[in-house]
Amino acid sequence: MITFLHGKLVEALPTQVVVEVNGVGYEVLIPLSSFDKLPQPGHDVKLLTQLIVREDAHVLYGFASAAERDLFRLLINNVSGIGPKTALNILSGMNAVAFRGAVATGDVKSLSQISGVGKKTAERIVVELRDKVGAAGAWEASSAQRALSPADQKINDAVLALMALGFKQIDAHDTVRAAQAALGAQATIEELVRASLKKGA
Repeated sequence: MITFLHGKLVEALPTQVVVEVNGVGYEVLIPLSSFDKLPQPGHDVKLLTQLIVREDAHVLYGFASAAERDLFRLLINNVSGIGPKTALNILSGMNAVAFRGAVATGDVKSLSQISGVGKKTAERIVVELRDKVGAAGAWEASSAQRALSPADQKINDAVLALMALGFKQIDAHDTVRAAQAALGAQATIEELVRASLKKGA
């Protein structure tokens, strides 16, 4: 499995790039969200990748962030009828945070406006992913709409981490606030999560 490529960006188009790694050029299909984050050709680039093996081809998909690759994997592995091409369209049409928020709140209208995703596909995405995205997706999306201070962002990230571990939103928030009061404002996200887990255990 090729998990990432780190080399020179030789060619960049909105839908695909060529990355040279030790004299070998890899053609990689990418979403628009990753294209926006690329350096100029000739510079070093690192792309996280997902190799899809078909009968007639081995296709490499590339992503600028782990969140994009995670969402790509979530779509192709869990939603019937969605293949790599449609998953790339979804990533190109909506960022990962907004997508998780739309799924968590059942926003079929926003999802169906993405190129290649009709109303039926959008409904299927919501039904098949809602449990996997859960309350953390809605919390993350609503937080992204507010401009958070660094201190609030730290609390927000710690709350998201606890929700991913199964905490209810209100419990996670209360526990993190209590942990910060005990540890002080300089506590890191990791320290807040660790202290919260001890308290919640």
